[in-house]
Amino acid sequence: MKKVIVAIVIVLLVALLVLNWIGRGGLGNRWDAGEPGDVALSMVTVAARSADQKSAAEDIGIARPKQILFGDLHVHSTFSLDAFMMALPTTGGEGAHPVADACDFARHCSALDFWSINDHAIGLDEQRWSETVEAIRQCNDVAGDPTNPDVTAYLGWEWTQMGTNPDNHYGHKNVILRGLEDADIPARPIAARAPAEAFDRQTSNVSPGRLAMGLFGLVRPNQDTFDFIKYFDGILNVDQCADDVPVRDLPLDCSESTLTPRGLFDKLDDWGFDSMVIPHGTTWGFYTPHGSAWDKQLAGDMHDPNRQRLIEIYSGHGNSEEYRGWKEVEIAADGSMSCPAARNDFLPSCWRAGEIIFQRCKTAGESDAECESRAEVARQNYVDAGIMGHVTVPAAKAEEWLDSDQCRDCFQPSFNYRPKSSAQYIMAIRNFDEPGEPKRFDFGFMASSDNHTARPGTGYKEYGRVYTTESRLTQAGGRMLDAVLPTPDVSPEPRSIPFDPEAGGAFFNLREAERGSSFFLTGGLIAVHAEGRNRDEIWDAMQRREVYGTSGPRILLWFDLLNASGTTGGRVAMGGSTTLDRAPIFQVRATGSLEQNPGCADASHEALGEERLEFLCRGECYNPSDARRVITRIEVVRIRPQIERDEPIDPLIEDAWRVFECEPDPAGCSVTFTDPEFADSARDAVYYVRAIESPSQAVNADLLRCTYDDAGHCLEVDICSGDTPASDDCLAETEQRAWSSPIFVANDRG
Repeated sequence: MKKVIVAIVIVLLVALLVLNWIGRGGLGNRWDAGEPGDVALSMVTVAARSADQKSAAEDIGIARPKQILFGDLHVHSTFSLDAFMMALPTTGGEGAHPVADACDFARHCSALDFWSINDHAIGLDEQRWSETVEAIRQCNDVAGDPTNPDVTAYLGWEWTQMGTNPDNHYGHKNVILRGLEDADIPARPIAARAPAEAFDRQTSNVSPGRLAMGLFGLVRPNQDTFDFIKYFDGILNVDQCADDVPVRDLPLDCSESTLTPRGLFDKLDDWGFDSMVIPHGTTWGFYTPHGSAWDKQLAGDMHDPNRQRLIEIYSGHGNSEEYRGWKEVEIAADGSMSCPAARNDFLPSCWRAGEIIFQRCKTAGESDAECESRAEVARQNYVDAGIMGHVTVPAAKAEEWLDSDQCRDCFQPSFNYRPKSSAQYIMAIRNFDEPGEPKRFDFGFMASSDNHTARPGTGYKEYGRVYTTESRLTQAGGRMLDAVLPTPDVSPEPRSIPFDPEAGGAFFNLREAERGSSFFLTGGLIAVHAEGRNRDEIWDAMQRREVYGTSGPRILLWFDLLNASGTTGGRVAMGGSTTLDRAPIFQVRATGSLEQNPGCADASHEALGEERLEFLCRGECYNPSDARRVITRIEVVRIRPQIERDEPIDPLIEDAWRVFECEPDPAGCSVTFTDPEFADSARDAVYYVRAIESPSQAVNADLLRCTYDDAGHCLEVDICSGDTPASDDCLAETEQRAWSSPIFVANDRG
């Protein structure tokens, strides 16, 4: 008997060791950063691109144009966890898309002038960070003359902060580094740390141990599972860096993180390198709590105007530009939350939760009074659950939520829109806590892709939805994590169930994955007005905010104030600021993007080879013709920032303040205008413009594809989900556009 017991103990110990080994990723492969190709773009091609631009500028009356260079400063490889899960073949993915793919894609598929890598810092351990640095250096080594490279690649990462409520949520920010020498790069990226209450919950519910992961590997024994376990183990089992140790004294293999933007700025200050911090996805309700507002990021020292120079207002995750006066949740003075009633222009999801439960209740044969009581409970349960509110309506189908929580009249808005985190709201608010000049945000506007398949600048053509957008992102993550942290099955009960954060389930499982997939777009671009093509000249343009964003097409845009004092020729370019005691005079000039030829140029075929060209570019590259699209109109937005605490925001944002229809001229559109009200208003003002192209087809442009009644209410939806066939690009007509950075005009009489 003793021998039997000893044998059983040995077997159990061996089993535990095997499970632990599998749970550590012993059977998995580590996906690396890859090596970029060694073929640069021809300088003849680069020069021709520049010459075409110069010719277009001269045609619209610009005598000495700077170079307009197009880039993408928001790109993920499969070093990011969400991108990794989406790439796994078992979730329908294409396999690894390393950093090197992004380099080759930017150079030979999308033909960008510059780009950056921005993998989530939480997934970048010591080895992945080192490999990322090396891959970006290799990408630049291929670029030719550093003073005139074919493509410039910047190093960066994403600080991915998600709060549990409006008070502790600061959102996502990309960090971009200027230099690539060892002396210019921190030893590790700086991640965002979850608020304490979220961390306590996650350590028990969202962080399975190695034995559990080993068991998962035995239950689903395939290479994807083993690779996933190896990746996940590298995130969960890295020691946290000490908070009270200077950054340069920390060990290389710890994970460095901070709770707030101030902590991020402080750590960047400790390193002392040239870096830029670009907020993004500010209105995206997939992770942004109901009622979130950017006011708190002006309080105290939560904003660093030297590092936060730009804000991303558009990406493949939608538009975050426009403010609306409706509320997705009511917040009382004591901080308590309740559900606002539906409006003609907005249906809160919490209100829709009540409608769904009311309908189920009536179907079950209950009285109107009983069903209204249950609807009221459902509305409050939804509010109390925050961004997991939809799980309080058991087994509700995505289609049942209609267009609730969406901005009905915004241009390609982000999912579950949060208007008090929009760029317009951010530009209108001020902070009056300290005496003297009130604090404000002076952001330049830019756009990028937020691509998760290492494909920078995918908006050059509207094709290949499952490859050029993140349409499968949230569902792929949910499918993979559901095997590890399953969400309990529920039935469609005729009453709401309060959300229990202790009940299990992982991040993607508890989000509105299917409905959200209709809001993934091909993504935007940042454009800079630069003195030249090199790294420093591009960086300097971003620092002075002489940038603009587009929804994907390479629209050429110039926006200037013409009558400033003390400047050469009285001209202030977009992103600039001045003080006036008279009416400002502005000039806008815009030229449409070049129509695209099908396929790829011979140079792309030769550089990549047929097999890699198909894998990366899916047979379509930036391949411009000589014909330009038409600019149909110029829209001017005027924002007059607050002059006193708690001044209502709605009257301060005038969108559109002026609209100028353009002649259908391929050479472009030129408009000059003034603001006769400025001088006597005694108020500062912020002006920016939108250049609108003629309608064209775009992926997911109709979002939920609602069928509306005569009053504009959504009756039913046709969701373009992750399960929609890959052959369906869900195309719809839209008006692509470019947004200038604002010009900030202080009133000398104010």
